[in-house]
Amino acid sequence: MIVGPVVGILGGSGLYDLEGLSGMREQTVSTPFGAPSAPLISGRVGEVELVFVPRHGRGHRLSPSEINYRANVHALKQLGAEKVISVSAVGSLREGLTPGDLVVVDQFIDKTYRRESTFFGDGVVGHVAYADPVCGALAGALHAQALAHGFEAGHAEERGRSGTRGRTRRAHQGGTYVCMEGPQFSTRAESLLHRSWGADVIGMTAATEAKLCREAEVCYASLALVTDYDCWHPEEEAVSASSIVEVLLANVSHAKDIVRGVLPQLASLPECGCGSAAAQAIMTSPEAIPAAARERLKVLYGRYL
Repeated sequence: MIVGPVVGILGGSGLYDLEGLSGMREQTVSTPFGAPSAPLISGRVGEVELVFVPRHGRGHRLSPSEINYRANVHALKQLGAEKVISVSAVGSLREGLTPGDLVVVDQFIDKTYRRESTFFGDGVVGHVAYADPVCGALAGALHAQALAHGFEAGHAEERGRSGTRGRTRRAHQGGTYVCMEGPQFSTRAESLLHRSWGADVIGMTAATEAKLCREAEVCYASLALVTDYDCWHPEEEAVSASSIVEVLLANVSHAKDIVRGVLPQLASLPECGCGSAAAQAIMTSPEAIPAAARERLKVLYGRYL
């Protein structure tokens, strides 16, 4: 019986190995939107139930465009998750965001075009507010934990500075994440364009997850682990898959410490509006909503329909 909060974790399989995780079990979950990336892994740390989703599937078999984001988030909602923490690799678009740093992002620029990123449609029209796409309370708690685990506080004014190699890893609170479709990395022209927009990091998954979590009325925050300089940097080699893996493996151990450290605080976080984000979202007249749509959306919006 679950007595504490349920927290969803979106990331790679390396996150399962949390110190203190007990009762680990595999759960196959079906959703109205198809199958999640893989069976979900559940376990407990203290009073907190954790549910892990390996977003790319077992063995990293799904490209960013092939991930069933709706099924992943819906499965977490079915299992009771009220908060979701995303952990992902990103490229840096700023001199002062160096490989090994982490960014608790707070904004997204979504450039994806091949994936489903809403639960609405097929008979139900809905629009959620998305000006601030992450839960500020959850994001703040993650950043505080990063500092408690040895990261130095990063500052926005330092992001444009050079000469930051060899220093202590930094945790940056806030930053804009460009979400590209992939699976190819950026061209140099694209990378320079993203820098000109004032963006900080680039990845291929988090914006889609954030949109769906907002629609699902769960708190969402993202730990973006900087692994490379994309391809804009004149003195660095262009990003490659092998270079990402090398830095990511080192960063994942820090991410696990941060996630484990934040768990005892989750029940006492300040109130936020994430849990009622869809309260005024549905525009379709109740009598016009098809029975099939009501059934499809009952886990998400049953109280509104």
